[in-house]
Amino acid sequence: MILKDKTILITGGTGSFGQKFAEIILKDQNPKTVRIYDHDELSEVEMERKFNNPRLRFFIGDVRDKSRLYRAMSGVDVLVHAAALKHVPICEYNPIEAVKTNIEGTINVIDAAIDNSVERAIVISTDKAVYPVNLYGATKMVAEKLFIQANSYVGGQRKTIFSAARYGNVLGSSGSVVPLFEEQKKNGEITITDERMTRFWVTLEEGIRFVANCIEIMKGGEVFIPKIPSMKIIDLAEVMAPNARKKIVGIRPGEKLHEILLTEEEAKHAKEFNEYFVIEPEFPFWDNNNFKEGKNLLDGFEYTSDKNTKWITKEKMQEILKNLKIEK
Repeated sequence: MILKDKTILITGGTGSFGQKFAEIILKDQNPKTVRIYDHDELSEVEMERKFNNPRLRFFIGDVRDKSRLYRAMSGVDVLVHAAALKHVPICEYNPIEAVKTNIEGTINVIDAAIDNSVERAIVISTDKAVYPVNLYGATKMVAEKLFIQANSYVGGQRKTIFSAARYGNVLGSSGSVVPLFEEQKKNGEITITDERMTRFWVTLEEGIRFVANCIEIMKGGEVFIPKIPSMKIIDLAEVMAPNARKKIVGIRPGEKLHEILLTEEEAKHAKEFNEYFVIEPEFPFWDNNNFKEGKNLLDGFEYTSDKNTKWITKEKMQEILKNLKIEK
């Protein structure tokens, strides 16, 4: 267990990912301490009361504040960078703020990690970063590339390695369509953008365990992608509200019909494993033979939500939703 007796820092630590990550890691891997770095004071107070765990440390701070990051990252062994502005419309209406947090904030995180000799650093990415069509996706694409290329800035006596974990929509999170459908069905009508639309889906716990495994096996410079199932949005709506009217409203600005987690271009330097893909560093200044046991992908391969080989049935989704905590 790579996280045993380690000091871990989670940026954006009071969010749904940070809280669940802390919960699972404290239970399963026995870290020395978990530092929660977030600018939301109330959320930190509520999380502290909820967990009541002496191994948790709460740091008030913003990823835009470089000096605060340096202080918070002193003595940290493992960094999980989850802080970001995530809502597509908010990022579109506040583009400069999105850039300041998602891009400039990521640069600050990278600098603080290198200069504090953090051992391992991983950024939480998204399918929206692949062929981005909105500002959120574009900023996450840049953040992901910054993390990967940050390996070239580490030299001398420093030892930090950087990687990325990229996965799809988290079921029930505040940014997903599930809370929206939950609210809409009260009025007897659910809005569907397009009947053909598909999405990758992952539960929060599945995402956490995937990231924890990535930290365990990372060598530096990789993008890890889990093999996760797809589902049509209209099928999800029928599971959640079978008796509600379905109103087709058309694809919204900045929205895709289907999502992509692994592009044809990336597949040329990626490896396939039973449960995930690894995109290896493309440039020659890294050793890109760290995952020799993986299988090379065929020319023209893409991992897309509409051509996926794994699908969530309506019955399975009903079972998932029964045990799901839906964020408002």
